[in-house]
Amino acid sequence: MLFYALTISLSAFLLFEVQPLIAKTILPWFGGSSAVWSTCMLFFQVVLLLGYIYAHWLNKLAPRKQAIAHISLLTVSFAALPIIPNPNWKHSAMGQPSLTILALLAATVGLPYFLLSSTSPLLQAWYARTHKGSLPYRFFALSNFFSMLALLSYPFVIEPKLALRTQGLVWSAGFVAFGLLCGVTAWRTSAGETSLPGEGAATETGSDAPPNWTTRILWLGLAGTASVLLLAVTTHLTQDVAAIPFLWIVPLAVYLLSFIICFESPRFYHRAVFVPLLVMSLAFMSYRLWPDHATMDLRLVIGLFTLALFVCCMVCHGELVRLKPHPRHLTGFYVIVSLGGAAGGLFVGLLAPNVFHAYYEFPIGLALCALTAATVFGRALWSGPRIRMQTGIAVMVVLLAGYFYFLGDIMFRMVDGYKVVERNFYGQLRVADEGDPRIDDDAARKLIHGVITHGQQMLRDEYRRLPVTYFCPESGIGRGMRALEGHPRRIGILGLGCGTLAAYGRPGDTLRIYEINPQVVEIAERDFTYLKDTAAKVEVAMGDARLVLEAEPTEPGQLFDILVMDAFSGDSVPVHLITKEAFAIYFRHLKPDGILAVNISNSYLALDPVMERAANAFDKVAMVYHWNPKEDDFMCFSCSWTLIMERATAAAHPELQKNASILRQTRPFRVWTDNFSNMFSILK
Repeated sequence: MLFYALTISLSAFLLFEVQPLIAKTILPWFGGSSAVWSTCMLFFQVVLLLGYIYAHWLNKLAPRKQAIAHISLLTVSFAALPIIPNPNWKHSAMGQPSLTILALLAATVGLPYFLLSSTSPLLQAWYARTHKGSLPYRFFALSNFFSMLALLSYPFVIEPKLALRTQGLVWSAGFVAFGLLCGVTAWRTSAGETSLPGEGAATETGSDAPPNWTTRILWLGLAGTASVLLLAVTTHLTQDVAAIPFLWIVPLAVYLLSFIICFESPRFYHRAVFVPLLVMSLAFMSYRLWPDHATMDLRLVIGLFTLALFVCCMVCHGELVRLKPHPRHLTGFYVIVSLGGAAGGLFVGLLAPNVFHAYYEFPIGLALCALTAATVFGRALWSGPRIRMQTGIAVMVVLLAGYFYFLGDIMFRMVDGYKVVERNFYGQLRVADEGDPRIDDDAARKLIHGVITHGQQMLRDEYRRLPVTYFCPESGIGRGMRALEGHPRRIGILGLGCGTLAAYGRPGDTLRIYEINPQVVEIAERDFTYLKDTAAKVEVAMGDARLVLEAEPTEPGQLFDILVMDAFSGDSVPVHLITKEAFAIYFRHLKPDGILAVNISNSYLALDPVMERAANAFDKVAMVYHWNPKEDDFMCFSCSWTLIMERATAAAHPELQKNASILRQTRPFRVWTDNFSNMFSILK
């Protein structure tokens, strides 16, 4: 039993350790968008399904043939090591990189991940075959425990201590150890005593008759529902509640925890307890999607969403355990469960961003959860007393009809009242007008990404051409722009928004703007007038700003007088734009006396030490400006900017010294590179 437990535990740990590792490695190659994480999760769910199908097929062969086939594949998989992605996959162009990401993952980690995915169901089937009266489903709980351990250990233990390349090498060494351990287990099992799968366990796991199609469809629905809600809640929390780094870990940990509890200790799932909790959870989540819900403390909202997701997953996975088949049909059960997970991933990760204008997948997931749960509970009522059955089903039909109507109204309100609602790989963008310019001084048009204002323009003619929000004249960027006036300037801008920085353009100036999202350019040109109104010449370079700059000639380079980095999406940070290697690219395209301006305004991250270490690495000075407008200023937002330049440049512009602080190292802090960064070290 020790061999089985060790092999399954190590495979589960490696299975979930490689997900953040590989995703973080390729994140900067595809624009740093949170959608990269979603696409990676889609890949891992699909390969998990393929691994389960392989385990199901392999289990039909004779034991010795199973061992030979599996050991052969394990040997071949060593050729993929170490799992360090090839930089030739870098994607600098705009558009939809999902297929490129999937191909990269398949080439880099496809076969090792495939074999890790097959381990838990395969070894459970072997254990059931060789151990009479065994209950192999407990190994599934063990697998999920080590999966959760890997997931939680990455940001707290692995990432802060090891560089990315080292992480890849250590993981590869771990996979070699797994391959050897799994090979030994396979060979020992094939030579051991053989009994019928699950023989002697029928009294505890039900009849050994093949499950009917109704049961199989319920397996699929329950697993798919949990998967859809996992991804939908993750997207909602990270884009519409708070763009807190790695908040995606919490929902996934809750999802795995429900698996562990339900498969290891199914007695903890009681319908009498969880059915009322499910009703409250579905009601709470739909209420929070309602546009006019009352405000709540951020931590309370995140906690309640996490609890509600846990309840939904407990119901889905608890009912899965109730419906699990005799161990003879174990691998087929896991195939359908993983098929449901993959279907949920395909729906949320690939279909929804390309078909829906708004985040409709969340209310659809809530509707699916309510319908699936009602089907399971209605099935249980069907075998009870006739009056109780009729009454129960009638009540559920009425409640479902009312809930579906409410969710439909929520989906309508998601787009109602906005001038524009568009969505693609890089997220959802909305344009909204507030106030009447004929009577309201503060009438404005806003570009919204999630819950973050990504740009704003005043609608009254006297204010329309003014820089507002984070870019007002008294802010750090305003000071930098004024310091360079008096001659034609070449201004580089990373991140377009609605084009506010174009308000600083003067005759003779050139604005070169780098933008990865084509929808942002379309909206800025169609629905805002900054780009039309500016007196400067405007150039737009499409693609990831860092990769495009990296590909542009460095002799003589762009020779920017000032390069503005404002490419953050909401409060999330594309780390690849603030590493030492990224700053080296920026400085190659700046004039010797040029200024690099970085918008470090952030609710959750203290970016000062990152800026200070980067400036120090190039022997430059970093000056930070924290600015708060007057309370009656309706055009300007509180903001923080860092201006990085040569010391001689700072001395030549005394006005830059006013209300500024020079960043100095206040604690040990490691410079961020493409090979090392740690978001938790800068959490406020």
